[in-house]
Formats: sequence, C-alpha cells, structure tokens
Amino acid sequence: MMAAYVFRAMTSADLPVIRQWLAHPHVREWWGDPDEQYALVSGDLDEPAMDQFVVSTNGADFGYIQCYDLTAWNSGFGTHPKGTRGIDLFIGEPGMIERGHGSALIRAFVDARLAHGTPRMVTDPDPANHRAVRAYERAGFERAHMVDTPDGPALLMVRNP
Repeated sequence: MMAAYVFRAMTSADLPVIRQWLAHPHVREWWGDPDEQYALVSGDLDEPAMDQFVVSTNGADFGYIQCYDLTAWNSGFGTHPKGTRGIDLFIGEPGMIERGHGSALIRAFVDARLAHGTPRMVTDPDPANHRAVRAYERAGFERAHMVDTPDGPALLMVRNP
C-alpha cells in the first residue's frame, strides 16, 4: 500500500508545528538543537534558493522537507550538473516513524522533480543515521562518498533520473 503524499509549500503559519517537531527526541537526535534549527528553518522562508514543504498524507501533516539549489550553497559536495537540488527532511510526528513513510515520501518527492527536468538530487545524512540512509537507498539514492559539512562528516548520496 503506497500512501499519497501532499507537499504543501510551507508558510509562516506552519512555524509553530515545525518548532514542536524539532523538539521531539527522534528529530533532535539528527537535526540538533531545536532553537538553532528553528532559526535556520524559519530564516529560510524568504530564501529564493530554498523551497520548503510540509508533508501530509490523508489530510494530516507529519513531516518537513527542504529542497535547495545546490549551486547557491557552498556545500563542499563536489561538481554536479547545473540545476542539481539537495534535500533534507524529517518526519515530525512520532507515530509516523518506522512505518515506511520516509522512503515512500522521498521517492514521491524526488520522482516528481526528476520527471520535471531536475538533473540530479543529492542528500547528505549523518552516516550513523542508519534509518535515514536506508530510507534514501530504498528511494533510489546511491552512496557516493563521504563529505565534510559544517555539521561534521556526512555521507553524500545521489539519485539521477
């Protein structure tokens, strides 16, 4: 059974729930300090190179995904085709984790972008975040190599059309 996912553009009205989600232990474990992350996420609302979405299924919001123009950020990810996008996400609602939603929503989101001309999608989970790495692999991403990020070492993962 594959759920239908809706990716609704995030607005300032979504910030209270984003703040709540960032404080949950399962999000904080990998995203870090909730106040710091909230400042970054809320600050990106006006960033033209960053698209932010609230993810829902069956009419209930449960997650966050951000999709950014890789060339607009000094990512240290190496050379990629012009138009390559990076993604980061979390499932905020505790009752929605470990149910297959991660890989399914990633696949739905990425498939749509690749189908509309995005040449490549990348992501950079913490290599110790086995749940995230597995979800990205199930969504068609391949492990590329380790990269150094401002948050520490990360596993660069790539998905081509």
